[in-house]
Amino acid sequence: MPIILVFLLFGFVAYEETTDFTKLDDFRKLNTALFEASKKGWAEDIPRLLEMGASITARDRFGNTALLLAAQSPKSKGVEILLEAGSDIDHRNLKGSTALLKAVRAGRGKTARMLMAAGASINQANLQNLMPLTAAAFNGDARMVQSLLDKGAGIDPVDQSGKSPILYAAGKGYTNIVEKLLSAGVAIDRRYGNNLTALMWAAGYANDVPAREGLKTVATLLENGAPIDLVDDRGRSALMIAVAMGHASVVEHLLENGANPAIIDKGGKSALDLARASDNSGIVQILEPLR
Repeated sequence: MPIILVFLLFGFVAYEETTDFTKLDDFRKLNTALFEASKKGWAEDIPRLLEMGASITARDRFGNTALLLAAQSPKSKGVEILLEAGSDIDHRNLKGSTALLKAVRAGRGKTARMLMAAGASINQANLQNLMPLTAAAFNGDARMVQSLLDKGAGIDPVDQSGKSPILYAAGKGYTNIVEKLLSAGVAIDRRYGNNLTALMWAAGYANDVPAREGLKTVATLLENGAPIDLVDDRGRSALMIAVAMGHASVVEHLLENGANPAIIDKGGKSALDLARASDNSGIVQILEPLR
């Protein structure tokens, strides 16, 4: 059976999931046990601990209540019990995170939908201005993105780093999420941190993204009217970003759709210069005839 080790000032108290909780007569011990049971998803223990005096308002050293800890568990029953017991559904820990944000970040879709159905705030951001929709987009969880949009999530929140859900989705090749956000009304030509657009992020997709997925996202953005030759704060276009990242298929697709290879960035470099600097012979061969 699972064993919880409750750390106390003078040592450890060990007890099994089905132990006699009357031995846990100290209020702090009870609360610590509740935190552990919630974190592990041991739903049968949670009501017993509450009956003995553990508090649903107690917080750990990070400001988490039992509900916030339960929200990250793969088992959702504990969340249901804690909500029925009166837990503050929108309590924020020291980092500003709510149970809903924690559930979404942990990929706990069932729990997140339970919290939403119970009235959790959809647009509550943490101290980094990260919202549930942003976390869902970053995770590539299209179903959760749609659930949040259906519940009224703001479609284009920007976090502390200057990124939004569509940027995270575009940079990670999550085309279906990009499409959902565009359908919800995200402006395809919006500028974000460093004057970057969703197309620029898609053109410079992350290294772990399959090339075909990165290309699909770029194609989708262009089909939806993304301006092709806008430049970021360095003076670089989507084409130049794709060149710098070595994404040959994206380079070809952008050129086929009218991207201008003659743009010069603030450092005085063209797309061809960037290709030569990165010693990418394949992209050099694509660009050289266009000089």
